[in-house]
Amino acid sequence: MYDAVTLISVWAIPAIIVFIPLYAAFRRVPVYESFVDGAKGGFDTAIQIIPHLVGMMVAISMFRASGAMEAMVQLLEPLARWLGVPGEVLPLGALRPLTGAGSLAYTTELIQTHGPDSMIGRIASTIQGSTDTTLYVLTVYFGAIGIRRTRYALKVGLFSDLVGFVAAIAICLLVFGV
Repeated sequence: MYDAVTLISVWAIPAIIVFIPLYAAFRRVPVYESFVDGAKGGFDTAIQIIPHLVGMMVAISMFRASGAMEAMVQLLEPLARWLGVPGEVLPLGALRPLTGAGSLAYTTELIQTHGPDSMIGRIASTIQGSTDTTLYVLTVYFGAIGIRRTRYALKVGLFSDLVGFVAAIAICLLVFGV
């Protein structure tokens, strides 16, 4: 069984890369021209989202540099400790909706410091997989297509992140013990 999975994983991407242009050629689709048109569209989208990305990165930097994140963590840490939640994972709950790269860097730091099999490492990894970069998604994707009224999407996204954060902690504490 392991050999079959390994074989599939090794050949899946090359097979797709060969299959798509061959199928397109069979269907008489101008492969190169379609690729160039798609690349042009991607470039235009990248140009459109740059102002949104810059604004988001400035806001995140200000949030972290002002000490607001640390103050929020210090405020919540006694409650978290009382509930059996390691305080070290609290900043991840604040970072994850803001920045994927920042939260991944913080998760990597936690795992390097505490180990991947520690409760902190397990919770951080589960949070990383259970939540999303809500503000990035709203900024980039909604900004790229011109959606300006994001109030409800923001509420639902942040609520989903909170639920994912709490569920990740609860499941890790349940499965791996306190």
